[in-house]
Amino acid sequence: MKENKKWYQSISNIVLLIACIILVPILLINIWIIAQSKINPDEIPSVFGFKPFIVLTGSMETEIYKGDLVISKVVDPSTLKVDDIIAFRDAENTVTTHRIIDIVEDDGVNYFITKGDNNNTQDQNLVEYQDVEGLYVMRIPGFGSMMNSLAEPMTVLVIFLVISLAFIIGFTISSRRQREQERKEFLEYKKMKEEEEKKKEEESKTKKTKSIKAEKTSAKKSTTKKVTTTKKKEAPKKSTTTKKTTKK
Repeated sequence: MKENKKWYQSISNIVLLIACIILVPILLINIWIIAQSKINPDEIPSVFGFKPFIVLTGSMETEIYKGDLVISKVVDPSTLKVDDIIAFRDAENTVTTHRIIDIVEDDGVNYFITKGDNNNTQDQNLVEYQDVEGLYVMRIPGFGSMMNSLAEPMTVLVIFLVISLAFIIGFTISSRRQREQERKEFLEYKKMKEEEEKKKEEESKTKKTKSIKAEKTSAKKSTTKKVTTTKKKEAPKKSTTTKKTTKK
């Protein structure tokens, strides 16, 4: 039973720790992105050179799906090549993630021709270097929808409070269980020591009892020997008295 409780407590602590490790950084990154977007509304927020984008359409299926979170890396546009997937600003100043299908030059300036994998035609406008936000690195399935919900300040506040409350409650319960377990172990240890002391006292009493019995037995044997010796010495005296009476 004791091992089962320890196992349950360990699992609970691990789950709580993992939840905090995953959710807290996500929350902090989201707060950082929101802050950057408020400070520089014309720039896409980045975290350590990486920019996250929420996919709103299915134009890149089956490579990228609607609701995914796309991570792009800030790179030098001149290093990009055909078949790379890039995030760029379109004519409406909206960030789009499409594939480069060709690179063209006009008056000494290079442009990218892009197309969505799931679209029948290429994009109408050419993409300039300055419009490129980054090179597609990876996607997190379905995470974009969740991040979109987290973009609301009130949602961020509520989640922060929930995580903090969950952490406090979990820590309190874990500490309480730990104290109860330590108290139980202390009482068991105390009981064991008391039983050992009691056993030692009983053994000591048994030894004393045996010692007293042995002393009594020894005293009885000694008394019996003395009585036997005295009788043997008196016997010759009776015989001498009889002989003297006969002579008279």
